[in-house]
Amino acid sequence: MIQANNISLRLGKKALFEDVNIKFTEGNCYGLIGANGAGKSTFLKILSGALEPTTGDVSITPGQRLSVLEQDHFKYDAYTVLDTVIMGNKRLYEIMKEKDALYAKPDFSDEDGIKASELEAEFADMDGWNAEADAESLLNGLGVDTEYHHMMMKELPSALKVKVLLAKALFGNPDILLLDEPTNHLDLDAIAWLEEFLINFENTVIVVSHDRYFLNKVCTSIADIDYGKIQLYAGNYDFWFESSQLIQKQKKEANKKKEEQIKELKEFISRFSANASKSKQATSRKRALEKIQLDDIRPSSRKYPYIDFRPKREIGNDVLSVDNLSKTIDGKKVLDNVTFHVNHDDKIAFVGSNELAKTTLFRILMGEMEPDSGTFKWGVTTSQSYFPKDNTKIFDNDLKIAEWLTQFSEIKDATYVRGFLGRMLFAGEDGDKKMRVLSGGEKVRVLLSRMMIEASNVLVLDEPTDHLDMESIAALNTGLQKFPGVILFSSRDHQIVQTTANRIIEILPEGSIIDKVSTYDEYLEQDADARKRTVYNVTDDDEADD
Repeated sequence: MIQANNISLRLGKKALFEDVNIKFTEGNCYGLIGANGAGKSTFLKILSGALEPTTGDVSITPGQRLSVLEQDHFKYDAYTVLDTVIMGNKRLYEIMKEKDALYAKPDFSDEDGIKASELEAEFADMDGWNAEADAESLLNGLGVDTEYHHMMMKELPSALKVKVLLAKALFGNPDILLLDEPTNHLDLDAIAWLEEFLINFENTVIVVSHDRYFLNKVCTSIADIDYGKIQLYAGNYDFWFESSQLIQKQKKEANKKKEEQIKELKEFISRFSANASKSKQATSRKRALEKIQLDDIRPSSRKYPYIDFRPKREIGNDVLSVDNLSKTIDGKKVLDNVTFHVNHDDKIAFVGSNELAKTTLFRILMGEMEPDSGTFKWGVTTSQSYFPKDNTKIFDNDLKIAEWLTQFSEIKDATYVRGFLGRMLFAGEDGDKKMRVLSGGEKVRVLLSRMMIEASNVLVLDEPTDHLDMESIAALNTGLQKFPGVILFSSRDHQIVQTTANRIIEILPEGSIIDKVSTYDEYLEQDADARKRTVYNVTDDDEADD
C-alpha cells in the first residue's frame, strides 16, 4: 500500500496540489488522469520520493519495494541489457555483484566464505537463480530479441532502450509499480503484452497514460486530477467518464431545483414580510433560505480541440496503386515487393513491429524518398495531406505559427487562418509563437491545423498521437471517424486503429505484407486463431513421430 497524506505542492504562487489524501491498495491498477499540466507526472515523482511536496508526506507499507519506470535513456549505457533489467531489483543486483567479487578474490578467506554463504542464502530467498531467465522472459515479451540481451545499452536503438527500461521497472515482482506513459514508443504487439502483464499483476500499479484503450484494459480504478484535487473512481476509464458526467449532471439538476426553491422563498418573503399575519411564516422561510447551499460546480480544466477534416474535392475510384515496391536501408530490406491498391472508401491502418518500414513506405508515397525498385501512382482526383513522424525540419524556422500556416491556405485572410489555430486551442496571441519554440504537443496540433486547412481528400498520418494529451487524441479520433475520404495511417493507439480502420495491412519483419479487409480487433482474432492452428498442427505431427 502507498498513501499520500495531506500533500500540497506550490510552484511560486500556483498551487499544483492542495491537501491531497489518497490511498492506493494492493491488487488494484490505478489510472492517473488529468489535463495537460494538471500534475500527473509530478504526482508520480512525489509518490516515488524524487520530489519533495511543500506539505504532507507519502507512506509505504514497511518492507514493500517500489519500482519506477525511468525516462533517462542514457543512464545505463555502461551496462549490458540483462544487467540493466536485473537492476530493477537493486538489492538482488548488489548481492550478485558482491558474490562475484568475493569468488574472484585470489585470497578467499574463511571470513569471505561465511559472507558468501550469507549472500547465497539471501540470493536464494530472492529467487536469484531465476533472475536472468525472468529478465529474458520480460525482454522477449516486449519484443527485445535474444540477440540484444548481452549487448551494451549504448549499442541499442532508442526504441529498444524504452523497452529495456520498462522491463527493468517490471522486474522482480515489485510491490508498488509507478509507470509514467509506459506505452509511449511501444508497438502495438508490445502494448498488448504489457496489458496482459498488468492484468495478471497482483500488486499495486499506478499508471499515467494517454491511451484510452490501454486504461480500459488494465485499470480497476481511476484517479482524476482536476483543480489541485484527486478524486478516486471505481472502474476503468470509460466508467470514470460516464460516472463523472453523471455526477456533473446530477449536481446541475440539484442546483436547478435549489434555485427554483430559492426563487419561491424569496418571492414569499418579499410579498409577506410586512404582513403581520404572515410574518412568522416569512421568518421561517428566511431561515430555510439561509440553509440552502448550491453545489460548487467547477467546469473541468480539460480542453478539447475541434478537429474536422473536410475535403474540398470528392475522391474518385482511382486512388492509389502500389506495385512491387522494395527498399533497403543500411543493408536491411524493409520493404520487399510490396503491392496493394487503395479503393475510394478505404481507411487503412498499417501495423507491425517494424516502424521503420511503415515510415519508409509513407515517405516514398509522399515523394520524400525513392524506392529501390517498383512503382506507385496516385489517382488524378486525389490530393494528399501528410503528417510525418519526424517533424524536425518543418519547425526549424523563425516563422510565426500563423505565418507558416497561411502558406497552405487558399484564403490568405488572417482571421480565417487563425480560426483553424483556434480550433486547435491556439488562442489570441498564441498564433504569434515562433515555430521553433513549440512543445511536442503544440507541434502536433499545428500540423493537424495544416491538414485541416489543406482540405485534401487523402490523409497520410504516421503516428499522429505522439505528444498529444487524451483530450486531443479523442478529438482526433472523432475527426478521423467522420472524414469522408481515404486514410492511410499508423498509430500505437489501439482505439484509433480499431474505430477508424476498415482494412489492415501488416508489414512483416522481412518487408512483405499481409492485407486484410477487417477491423483491427477482427484481424488480431484471426491472427491468434491462425497461431493456435499452427501450434495444434505441430503438436499432432510431434505425436505422430513418437
